[in-house]
Amino acid sequence: MRSFQSIRRLEVAVCKNRRQIHAFASHAAVQRQVQPVLEPSTASNLTGNSTSPPPDQSQRTNECSSKQNPNKHTFAVGNTQTTDPFALVAPELDQLRNSMITLMGSAHPGLTQVAEYYFKQPSKLLRPLLVLLFSLATNGLGHGWRHKSWLADCEASGSKPGLDAPLSRPDVLNDWNPNIPEHTMSFSSVFDLIRMSPSSVSQLHAPLFSSTEFEPRVANKLLPTQLRLAQIAEMIHVASLLHDDVIDTSPLRRGVPSGPASFGNKLTVLGGDFLLGRASAALSRLGESEVVELVASTITNLVEGEVMQVREVHMPETLMSGDIIEPGLITEQRPGRVSQERWNVYLKKTYLKTASLIAKTARGAVVLGGTQEGEMWKEVAYAYGRNLGIAFQLIDDMLDFSVSDASFGKPSGGADLRLGLATAPALYAWEEFEEMGPLIQRRFEGDGDVDLARQIVSSSKGVARTRELAETYAAKAREVLAHLPDSEAKAALHTMTELVVRRRH
Repeated sequence: MRSFQSIRRLEVAVCKNRRQIHAFASHAAVQRQVQPVLEPSTASNLTGNSTSPPPDQSQRTNECSSKQNPNKHTFAVGNTQTTDPFALVAPELDQLRNSMITLMGSAHPGLTQVAEYYFKQPSKLLRPLLVLLFSLATNGLGHGWRHKSWLADCEASGSKPGLDAPLSRPDVLNDWNPNIPEHTMSFSSVFDLIRMSPSSVSQLHAPLFSSTEFEPRVANKLLPTQLRLAQIAEMIHVASLLHDDVIDTSPLRRGVPSGPASFGNKLTVLGGDFLLGRASAALSRLGESEVVELVASTITNLVEGEVMQVREVHMPETLMSGDIIEPGLITEQRPGRVSQERWNVYLKKTYLKTASLIAKTARGAVVLGGTQEGEMWKEVAYAYGRNLGIAFQLIDDMLDFSVSDASFGKPSGGADLRLGLATAPALYAWEEFEEMGPLIQRRFEGDGDVDLARQIVSSSKGVARTRELAETYAAKAREVLAHLPDSEAKAALHTMTELVVRRRH
């Protein structure tokens, strides 16, 4: 009874605040300059307001090979024409955002509202973007490509069950989804045995593809499984944001009140859990065990990274990673200054919380495109994603010291310091100013510690050196792209390494 009353109170609170929240979000969206963080020319692609129809993948090859408009996917950076990553896959990003809402339907309106909340705000869509770009850059190169393409054609023709079949199977106890009621069952009566008729779908027999006749070439085609993986990546990311905002008591996210500020901690945590459940169900449909294992491990990594962060604040003496940083990435510290171990912990946590999801979903996209064991394309994807992911987070940590809440879309101006966290700018500042050491050791908990730490960082080269470190990782990501054949998607991935380190918010 107590649980029922708690749920009812939450429902009342949600209903009471719904209009206020939507009004605030709408006002903020109008007042805010809706501009993608990573690129200058395609803001509408990230707002989710496009009415472009779902892309026809059979037309993508024709579009990519057309010479009528060779600059369709480029923009100028100085005197150089650069491939625009967002324009290259704009229709797919629109489709991805619009169809993702269907995956998140729940019988509980409040839960659906929480799950959808962050998706309806302008966002970078970095993770889905990289999944799509690596898919385009490598589809057609792996020996399994022809089989994967044949399966996609079978699904398109209706001879194979599609990925868009309801996540709640009709032969399993149903979690009722109001978006797809014809495939689900309400709880208005006692659940009865459902007698299922034998499947009418005939057994598919894959044609034999000769390995000697295979000629690797970029196919300029995306597969439905890769589009779904892009959605899964964003769902896991948003689930982690919901949980992070509860842990960090963050009042702002993507320029609007955060989940906890809008719905309370309980519903926000449940909303994140619900997203992970939906993502797991969608993941199982991809039909590739390696990808399932890869993506499942990213959820583990997110939890491990968060635990490392909690221990950093509350039990720093227990953090002994045992890792070794690659030579040349971190300047050697002088005696009595920042320990190598502290850098190890910081960069490992950065990988677990940010880069793991980027790297493993990029690798998963290439596996879904038919890359087999021993082929290097998936290794290229992982190396690129790992390095770019760390570069992205380093810039994020740098911007925490140099931009306002309004432009960043979330708390900044030393937000990490207020959480007791010493990120790269603070660690570099410690190498120049010994007085930063005691502040870090007591986790900026003293009166005036945060302001003093910000002043020390401002007086140091911490921000500039953090950018240099991010550029080192971005350059390494750029370097591994040399193993891929030339294509628009490869050029777009190259552009991403520049946009990530140049972004201002």
